[in-house]
Amino acid sequence: MIYVSRLEHFNAAHKLFNPNWSLAKNKEVFGPCANTNWHGHNYELIVTVKGMPDPDTGFVIDLKKLSTLIRTHIIDKVDHKNLNLDVAFMEDKLASTENLVVEFWKILEPRVKEISKNNATLHSLKLYETPRNYVEYFGE
Repeated sequence: MIYVSRLEHFNAAHKLFNPNWSLAKNKEVFGPCANTNWHGHNYELIVTVKGMPDPDTGFVIDLKKLSTLIRTHIIDKVDHKNLNLDVAFMEDKLASTENLVVEFWKILEPRVKEISKNNATLHSLKLYETPRNYVEYFGE
């Protein structure tokens, strides 16, 4: 099995805030991430696909097609947006990195199969919120 990864970047704002809690509890749990006026991150998304190389191309997946897929269905929807207010697939969800990566998976997993000539599948998503904080997701 071969694993191929594509790195994409986006900038977005959000705040972590549970509307069922008081302001004091939100600040206690989320700290500055509960800032009333939002805060932003320079996110890095690594999409890893697994499979065997196509005998005609030597590719597990065409990385140009993978990049276009990621940009069209993810980056264009979240880049320079407020994740809490502007992103339809995050509506009514706490805008944590964990929840965000799960929503990305739901969008990308079926589409990776559509662009694969050789039955490649989505293996994992790694989403960096900061250079030191990231989540990794392998599907359900």
